[in-house]
Amino acid sequence: MLSYIEPVFRPPSEWKSLILQVTNGCSWNKCRFCDMYTQPQKRFRAQKIEIVSAEIDKTLMLGVPITRVFLADGDAMSLPFKRLEELCLLIKQKLPRVTRISSYCLPRNLNNKTPQQLERLRELGLSLLYVGCESGDDEVLARIDKGETYASSLVALQKIKAAGIKASVMILNGLGGTQLSEQHAINSAKLMNQAQPEYLSTLVVSFPLGQQRMDDGFDGQFQLPDQQGLFNEMRLLMDNLDLQRTVFRSDHASNYLVLKGTLGKDKSRLLAEIDQAIEQPSSISLRQEWQRGL
Repeated sequence: MLSYIEPVFRPPSEWKSLILQVTNGCSWNKCRFCDMYTQPQKRFRAQKIEIVSAEIDKTLMLGVPITRVFLADGDAMSLPFKRLEELCLLIKQKLPRVTRISSYCLPRNLNNKTPQQLERLRELGLSLLYVGCESGDDEVLARIDKGETYASSLVALQKIKAAGIKASVMILNGLGGTQLSEQHAINSAKLMNQAQPEYLSTLVVSFPLGQQRMDDGFDGQFQLPDQQGLFNEMRLLMDNLDLQRTVFRSDHASNYLVLKGTLGKDKSRLLAEIDQAIEQPSSISLRQEWQRGL
């Protein structure tokens, strides 16, 4: 049994992957909407390479074939290049059947990594980065204390693409509240159009531990759009997207309306499904509150 500092989070698509906890927590950990790493035991630190190696050895003893590895926690790409190279070499040596290494990635984590270093990591198997852009609107990003801007997110996404690594970008539906919903949708679409990521997903922002921190960033009161408001925001985002070949998913448990397709060829169909949810919600399958699994 592998040893983890709980809780451990991973993207839904990594459910078949070996989760290696090469860092604990998040080095930024200031985003007002995020409670993932706020517990005392999740204080950020890098894991010793010897411990990671021992965890891999545990999996070898189980005899289970491993073809994918996800580097946890929320901030593995904050590690210096030399450590990331060492980790990828370790995986390549001990788990030769691995075809994909992936990780979460904050845009700022790439500031100290050159395109050549990212290319080297890609050669060693790092082929997918999950980038939590959350929004393309600078005002929304400032209010949630993301520590990023439209420009910094774009630079990171362009650097990832230039290195031949695929990017899976997350945008949070409702993150601008009712106050900034329109500009959040329009500028998020603008960012995606410039970046042209391989994957794009949307989640509905939620606050299982309360929204006081979000209130503090929105002049004392953050108001999440209601269901119709979220659909209207999603339609505005979709209408403004001009993507050439991006796999789009809005099927996370937080979403009322499940949307799947490839942009741009499926844009018209997805817009029609959103319109049906807005105009005739009783005629389409929507998740009930108890089904959202938050």
